[in-house]
Amino acid sequence: MPSRMLLSRRHFRQFHIFTHNFVSLEQEEEEQACNCNSTMANRPKLTRIPSMRDRVEDTLSAHRNEIVALLSRYVAQGKGILQPHDLLDELEKLITDDEARLALSEGPFGEVLKSAQEAIIHPPFVALAVRPRPGVWEFVRVNVNELSVEQLSVSEYLGFKEELVDGRSNDRYVLELDFEPFNANFPRPTRSSSIGNGVQFLNRHLSSIMFRNKESLEPLVDFLRAHTYKGHALMLNDRIQSISKLQSALVKAEDKLSKLPTETPYSEFEYVFQGLGFERGWGDTAEHVLEMMHLLLDTLQAPDPSTLETFLGRVPMVFNVVILSPHGYFGQANVLGLPDTGGQVVYILDQVRALENEMIRRIKRQGLNFTPRILIVTRLIPDAKGTTCNQRLERVTGTEHSHILRVPFRSENGILRKWISRFDVWPYLETFAEDVAGEITAELQGHPDFIIGNYSDGNLVASLLAYKMGVTQCTIAHALEKTKYPDSDIYWKKYDEKYHFSCQFTADLIAMNNADFIITSTYQEIAGTKNTVGQYESHSSFTLPGLYRVVHGINVFDPKFNIVSPGADMSIYFPYFDKEKRLTSLHGSIEKLLYDPEQNDEHIGLLNDPSKPILFSMARLDHVKNLTGLVESYAKNAKLRELVNLVLVAGYNDVKKSNDREEIVEIEKLHDLIKEYNLNGQFRWLSSQTNRARNGELYRYVADNGGAFVQPALYEAFGLTVVEAMTCGLPTFATIHGGPAEIIEDGISGFHIDPYHSELMGALLADFFQRSKDDPSHWKRISDGGLKRIYERYTWNIYSERLMTLTGVYGFWKYVSKLERLETRRYLEMFYILQFRDLVKTVPRAVDDPH
Repeated sequence: MPSRMLLSRRHFRQFHIFTHNFVSLEQEEEEQACNCNSTMANRPKLTRIPSMRDRVEDTLSAHRNEIVALLSRYVAQGKGILQPHDLLDELEKLITDDEARLALSEGPFGEVLKSAQEAIIHPPFVALAVRPRPGVWEFVRVNVNELSVEQLSVSEYLGFKEELVDGRSNDRYVLELDFEPFNANFPRPTRSSSIGNGVQFLNRHLSSIMFRNKESLEPLVDFLRAHTYKGHALMLNDRIQSISKLQSALVKAEDKLSKLPTETPYSEFEYVFQGLGFERGWGDTAEHVLEMMHLLLDTLQAPDPSTLETFLGRVPMVFNVVILSPHGYFGQANVLGLPDTGGQVVYILDQVRALENEMIRRIKRQGLNFTPRILIVTRLIPDAKGTTCNQRLERVTGTEHSHILRVPFRSENGILRKWISRFDVWPYLETFAEDVAGEITAELQGHPDFIIGNYSDGNLVASLLAYKMGVTQCTIAHALEKTKYPDSDIYWKKYDEKYHFSCQFTADLIAMNNADFIITSTYQEIAGTKNTVGQYESHSSFTLPGLYRVVHGINVFDPKFNIVSPGADMSIYFPYFDKEKRLTSLHGSIEKLLYDPEQNDEHIGLLNDPSKPILFSMARLDHVKNLTGLVESYAKNAKLRELVNLVLVAGYNDVKKSNDREEIVEIEKLHDLIKEYNLNGQFRWLSSQTNRARNGELYRYVADNGGAFVQPALYEAFGLTVVEAMTCGLPTFATIHGGPAEIIEDGISGFHIDPYHSELMGALLADFFQRSKDDPSHWKRISDGGLKRIYERYTWNIYSERLMTLTGVYGFWKYVSKLERLETRRYLEMFYILQFRDLVKTVPRAVDDPH
């Protein structure tokens, strides 16, 4: 990547062309449509869309008695927070007349209630947070006694909400965080459907500016000239100083290339091209160089989004990548199922294998002979519990140039030896980041070109490193805890001793605002659905009473958001009917796992009828994964119990083996359910299985016998096990809350289930198995639909190609927008020093057990 450099006055002026004198394309289209419509006499004049306050006031006039009665029912419940279902349930209870209920629920106030995400009740007031569409919010407050309605600002609404905790405060100087002023001049889309397509929007913006103002092309020349790697100039040399010289040189180069055989190696015309102003990086053959130069010529002459994206994506920028994932046991064997160790580890290892392959392919095509390096940086744990987590450097299997680099947590008392929960890592991360900076610089013999953070702790460390080293940063949340624990912001003090959410939410805000771009696996992670709030969207505004108030935290319309879905490792997970690749030698150990009558630490429970299909689930054993909810749903459905056996792979089956707080609670629940519903004979509980090859064959073994996979989480950010099961051809049922709802097309490539409606979930499962028993083609139709969906959308090849392209586009955007982003980062630096550091001091440091 280009090293840091100050922007000259010319750069500054060109940057303002890019960012200030711009109307977003979507706004421009809307304005043109409005102008066109207004000139047509036979069309009605455009009118202002009524605000939420207007709608509530209008409904009060039209349905005064009903609205007063409804609001009074809310107020009667006393001070507190009502959720969307509470609001609508009261409406159903209040109005028994179907016609009157329909008139009210389908009218303006009904629309307000359906869009409300919460209501704050503080008699005699009812304040509503209304979300008419993803990413757009309004706030209104009704005084039930006086029947007055007022529109509230974000700050006013949050202040009112804080009264639930602290009562009315006279302190007018509350710390408020507002990132909006720093982003006001940055282009962003306005339609909810554009959320998560940031790079497409950015390319439209950049190409539009280039098309309308040729002077704005100059930063592209400077960007290409800035590229060097370990002393080697790339792309352009000092002979090309302007757009006109670049265009002239490209025409001459095009003429020379057209006379060469397509397979002519770059080395044969390298000297001539240096004289024209070109260095290595354009391609390995005459054909590929010409293709790259045509892309640039097209961009200079008539810029369009697709051509610009392709060109920037092929510019050689990334040779060394650092991926941060500090918490848990990060290893390649014997770690899955250990505390805080699950899908994220699998995701990163698969990501790295695919990314290295893509980097090697690109570097070769670019005509370079550099060796790429990828470092997964995690914590070194001296008490490694039989894993390799106490080894400093470990090569990633299936790769040539990728390693796990482990750096210990340390304090003034020395190196921490034992594992600690992901909720307790905060006091160690700043020192960890400093140590990591030295370690990766030594390993790479310089700075990385690209840093990827994972989860809250990894993203914070990535932010500290990217800021210090001046390189492009990508954030991957995996799961933002704020949405997992309802009201964990307003009542943060209740959670803080156990989870330290004040630190985590602060770290998340810093990381998501510092990142150059953010990738998610699904749209729902960013902006939810029509009726549910997205993980990132929940950080747009919230309050931690007594600490600070977030007025504008993150804007989900920011073009930094991109949806890039991962896949499953297809060397491990492949269809059950691919007989040549099947690992039949493992069937003996799989059958022992499932049917051995011995009860031990690895398996408990019996399956009396092995001929029945298996309903299968595999996940960490914690509250959100909801495996106890699945067991209860199965236990209560006599038909389902008659049709199938239930098999879980999860955690430990003995509380004495676990050190994880949530897991211990879930273990006890599972044992209670087994006894209460007498499940022995129909239920098998396998402790976590760390052999991925056998896990892949287990999916296929279940498929052989007409089984199915179920993922019943209360919320799942993505759902890697869903992709694994579908890749193996196993019909899959998965939660409608989160990413799986996007992975699965309901009734076509699998089925959606709502874990909050346990009886319906059990009935849907029973219906599928009954239909499959009566008509085996039904099972195959869903299996084939799942495989089709995977091949179209969820492979690591698609993922790695997309990630490298994003890095190119955002690397360019980072270069041209450096001045403005610097202001944001200085603001974040102040917030980190003045707020986060003090919060970290409240988290107790761990003490190693005496040996």
